[in-house]
This record gives sequence, C-alpha cells and structure tokens, in this order.
Amino acid sequence: MDKNEIEERMHALLQACSDAGARLTPQRIEIFREVVESEEHPDAEMIYQRVRERLATVSLDTVYRTLWWLAGLGLVATVGPAKESTRFDANLTRHHHFVCVRCGLTRDFYSRDLDNLELPASVAAIGSIERTQVEVKGICHACAERQKSEVPASQGEPGQA
Repeated sequence: MDKNEIEERMHALLQACSDAGARLTPQRIEIFREVVESEEHPDAEMIYQRVRERLATVSLDTVYRTLWWLAGLGLVATVGPAKESTRFDANLTRHHHFVCVRCGLTRDFYSRDLDNLELPASVAAIGSIERTQVEVKGICHACAERQKSEVPASQGEPGQA
C-alpha cells in the first residue's frame, strides 16, 4: 500500500477522534495501523497477535472494542459473512474481494466493470442499497501450488506408476 494512502487513513483516525471527542490512545493507533497496513483483511485475533508484539499490554477485548468503535466511526468496514470470523477492512474506496476457499486469504481488487453492474429490481424490493461489493471465491496461487505438490505420484498423469 502507498505510504501517502496510509498517512491519509491515519490522519482520518486523528480527525475522527477529534470530532468524536475521543482520546487517541496508543492501542487505538496500533490496532488501526494494523488494519490499514494489512492486505489480509485481518480478523480480531490476527490483529491482537500482531499488535501484542508491539504493545504487550493490549488485550483481545480491547482489540474487539476498538475495531467495533472504528467501524462505528466509519473508518473500517467488516468483510465476509457474520457467522465466520469477522474481518476488517480500512479500504473504504470502491473495491471487491478475492477470497481463497482453502486458506481464507482475502485480497482487494478493482474492476470498473464490476463497479458498473446494474442490479436487478428485485434487490430494491428487499431494501435500500448502501454499497455493493463483489466477493470472488477461488483458490489462491499458494494453495494451488501446495495442492500440486501434495498429489502422490501414483495419482498423477494416467499411465504413470
């Protein structure tokens, strides 16, 4: 991610705290920085493990409370279905997601074609649309390579022993 974009998002945190009359604590800064700098759309546990390396006193409860507080301020969005581990995304620009069905890797991608998809009228019958985002599910390159190397020779090409 571009350093200017990271700085802009960190400035947005400072401004949001100021507007909300909230303290900008080291925990809030580091938790938000972890979401901003990660391309993985980390869940709370991942964020906790990484932030704990820098701030040994941070608790998992603080991470959860801070993430939901950041979401309430509109600085991060949740990604994926609620039944699974909620992931957080500080990229609030129009984008879409690739999700690996094997390892859970989640990455942003951009597509003007997907941005311009016309939604069917049946969607409006369900409710008002705030934003749209396409989630593409597949197998990432790392998992595909792992899968190739795990295939036993006897199950390889036909005619091979």
